[in-house]
Amino acid sequence: MAFSVFLYYFVNFRGKRTVMHRTILLNNNIAEIPLLSEFIDNFAEEVGLDYSLTMSLNLAMEEAVVNVMKYAYPQGEQGKIYISADVDGDDVVFVISDSGVAFDPTTKAEVDVEQKAEDRPIGGLGIHLVRQIMDSIVYERVDGKNILTLYKNKKGRC
Repeated sequence: MAFSVFLYYFVNFRGKRTVMHRTILLNNNIAEIPLLSEFIDNFAEEVGLDYSLTMSLNLAMEEAVVNVMKYAYPQGEQGKIYISADVDGDDVVFVISDSGVAFDPTTKAEVDVEQKAEDRPIGGLGIHLVRQIMDSIVYERVDGKNILTLYKNKKGRC
């Protein structure tokens, strides 16, 4: 199976601060999730993130990207998902963008995790997990694209 992947790497030195930017382009195909994990692992290693934070970021990003893969494009429609990873000082920023159906996951109500599973409505646990891991999540719809930006302070707790 051929994977359509585009990787871009950029490092810019501004005095003592290092800015790193990497990108990957995935198809809306669950089989490409291992490429996302490899992308995050490599990025995390390059910027010196610890193992625990790297695993948490992998989990949050997988949840967010799988939701795009499953729901952004109508059944059978091919689509692309652009993901960028940046670090500037202590901030790690991931941006996920797609041209699929408009959907703002930040408007989803909080999940009552104390409620019995059979009494809870289906869905919402993925965004709940992303909210628990990341420090901030911002959604925008710009020029027909969903843009989800996830922020994490690399010195913060997971």
